Amino acid sequence: MSDRAANLVYGQLLREPAMQLERVQRAYEQAGERLEILRGCDLSLFPGQSVALIAPSGTGKSTLLHLAGLLENPDGGEIYCGGRPTSHMNDAERTAIRRTDIGFVYQFHHLLPEFSAQENVMLPQMVRGLHKGEAAARAAQLLDYLGLGHRLTHRPGQLSGGEQQRVAIARAVANGPRVLLADEPTGNLDPKTSAHVFDALDRIVKASGLAALVATHNLDLAARMDRRVTLRDGLAVELP
Repeated sequence: MSDRAANLVYGQLLREPAMQLERVQRAYEQAGERLEILRGCDLSLFPGQSVALIAPSGTGKSTLLHLAGLLENPDGGEIYCGGRPTSHMNDAERTAIRRTDIGFVYQFHHLLPEFSAQENVMLPQMVRGLHKGEAAARAAQLLDYLGLGHRLTHRPGQLSGGEQQRVAIARAVANGPRVLLADEPTGNLDPKTSAHVFDALDRIVKASGLAALVATHNLDLAARMDRRVTLRDGLAVELP
C-alpha cells in the first residue's frame, strides 16, 4: 500500500494527521557532489498510532527524524504539525512547536545526572511555564504510570538502563505533545528490557493519543507497532 493510500484509510479512521510530510526533499553537499536523501517523501502520522521506521543505515532515517522534529528545514515540500505548515516559520516559532508539540527519545537517555527522575520530568514542564507544584504532580503521575512510582527520588545513575529510558519517555511526553519521535530507543538494551521499554512506550501512545514515529532495527518490536515504513530511493514506503 502506498503512503497516500494509507493516509486515506487511516485518515478516515483516525481523523486528521498529527504530523504530515508532503513531498519533502532534502539533499546535502558532500565532497563537491549533491547527495539526495529524500526525493519527495510523503508520510502521515496519526493520533494514537505507532509507526516503525525500518531502513538500513545511510538511507535517510536520521534525516527524516530531524526534519519531522523541525531541527532542519526541507529543501522542498512541506511539513505540517497539527495542520500548520512549518517550513517558512522562523527559529523562534519552530522552537516553540518543538517545546509543546513534539517529544524526542534517543538511544541514550540524556537525563541530567544531578537531578532525580521526577525532577528530570519536571524540567521541560517548568521551562514551558508550569508551576513547580503542578509539574511535580504530573511528573509523579507519569512515572507511576510507567511503573516507576517507587523511583521518583532516584538519580539516573541509580536506575537501570530500562528505567532510564522509561524516565526519558516520561520526560518526552510531559508537555502533552502531538508527536513523539524516537531514534532507536531500545538500541542499547537487552531483548527483555527492550520489550519492557516498548510496552511503556506503547501504553503512553495509546493512553495519550499522541502519534509516534520510532526508528528501530528491532524487527520483533516493529512487528508490534500499528504500521511499518521503510525508505527506498528517498521515498517512504509502507510495509505489510
